[in-house]
Amino acid sequence: MDYWAELRDSPSQAASCFAVFVNVLELDENGEPVNEKYAERRAATFLYRYCTGELPPGEPELEGWECELY
Repeated sequence: MDYWAELRDSPSQAASCFAVFVNVLELDENGEPVNEKYAERRAATFLYRYCTGELPPGEPELEGWECELY
C-alpha cells in the first residue's frame, strides 16, 4: 500500500498517526523505549484503517487514548 499517496494531502492524518505511536510508546527509567515494535504496529493499524476503512485482520480496535492529540 502506498501510504504516502494517501497521506501527502492530509497532514492532519499523518499527525494522528504519529500521535498513536507516541501515545503507545513506553519508556524505561533511562528513557529507552521498551515497546517500540508494538507502538509501530498500532500506528500502522491507524494507517491501515484510514486507508482501507477496516482494521487489519486480528487487530483490536484503536482506543481513544491511543489517538488523542495533545
